[in-house]
Amino acid sequence: MYITYTKDLNSQTYFDALSIRKEVFVKEQQVPLDIEVESEDRCCHFVLYDDTKKAVATCRLLEKSNEQIKLQRMAVLKEARKFGYGLKLVLETENYAKEEQYKEIVLGAQIKALGFYEKLGYKPFGKQFLEAGILHCMMSKQLL
Repeated sequence: MYITYTKDLNSQTYFDALSIRKEVFVKEQQVPLDIEVESEDRCCHFVLYDDTKKAVATCRLLEKSNEQIKLQRMAVLKEARKFGYGLKLVLETENYAKEEQYKEIVLGAQIKALGFYEKLGYKPFGKQFLEAGILHCMMSKQLL
């Protein structure tokens, strides 16, 4: 297993990230493609590859300010869930954010994923909201 990241929208890593997101968000969760694919050039895209070198999980980071970065588009292929890939991917993005000297990560978690993020130290804030027809809650974590 390994994780790589890129800001290059012409790279295989980006194409792999997009493929996972289309499978999970567009196909599985019925999110319209034009909502799913936006602000791509402003993000750093992460992809986790399993031991067979298959791309199975992805997320992206979008800078919100000099101190805050937003974790977005977290997705794990259905057949790859329950192997801890999501956990490994989030920890890698947190390490990246720390190295880049961000002080806080925020994210809009789907309600069904709240427990996952809470176990990683994220705290919910604000009111729940609908995004692409799916109930979400904002969460944040301070980076030390």
